[in-house]
Amino acid sequence: MPVPPEAATAPPGTGVIHDIGYRPYTGPRLGRAHAARALFVQSLRASYGLGRSARSKVLPMLLLGAMCAPALIVVALAVMTRQDELPVDYPGYLAATSTLTGIFLAAQAPVMLSRDLRFMTVPLYFSRPLTRTDYVRAKTAAMTAALLVLTALPVVILYAGALLAGMPVGHNTAHALYGLGTALLYSVLYASVGLVVAAATPRRGFGVAAVIGVLIVSTTVAGITWALLDGPGGSGGADWASLLSPSTLVDALSGWVFRLPHEDGPGSVSSGAVGAVALLEFAAVAAACHLLLLRRYRKF
Repeated sequence: MPVPPEAATAPPGTGVIHDIGYRPYTGPRLGRAHAARALFVQSLRASYGLGRSARSKVLPMLLLGAMCAPALIVVALAVMTRQDELPVDYPGYLAATSTLTGIFLAAQAPVMLSRDLRFMTVPLYFSRPLTRTDYVRAKTAAMTAALLVLTALPVVILYAGALLAGMPVGHNTAHALYGLGTALLYSVLYASVGLVVAAATPRRGFGVAAVIGVLIVSTTVAGITWALLDGPGGSGGADWASLLSPSTLVDALSGWVFRLPHEDGPGSVSSGAVGAVALLEFAAVAAACHLLLLRRYRKF
């Protein structure tokens, strides 16, 4: 290969700097807060498949429709039969549909975390001003917001239908607020538990199975324990069984905080001591899950 004349005459050990037009970034630097908000918005959108493929939208939208459809049917029946009140209370509706909430959590919690772990994109987040605490908080807030949309929307539908049907405004407003409070409790606790479980594995399928297993096993244990303690040969104290499962814990805490009528079941509370312990457990579980998530991402 012939040597160019300029290369032959250049002194040895010297180089040439070429200006190819690169310029430094001179725009605004938005910092950590903007990065955390962007991560929150992106994660919330991803939980409902927005900005992703059509296949990713099918399951979350079906679950959202499944949560809202019974509320629409309840309202329609109440209007047609001219009832003075809804046949189901707002917190009771969320308790009855908690299985759908658990399925949504199991399906979408791995979407929040597992893909970042599997494709090793987590270190790329932390190469920017975003800290590990910012990452965990943004993901937890996004999962909580996604669950809150899922659980609060049917409550709003029930409330709007009750008002349109001419039912008492004061009663329905108060109990709709109880329902929204219960929706918030479900969202915070489920998001905390689900994200900790999903963060344990980079495989989405394993994460889905693990979250479902935790919810099903804990709820089954709570139901069996309640039945044993409440039966004819039981030793009493069946209310304490509500502390053994996320779903029954939320039901017990909601009933105690909002002074709802006592109903038999693993989520029932008939004593203030059980309600106070449920409140402490709720706060402890949420805090412990947050600390475990921070510890999980400390090594990245």
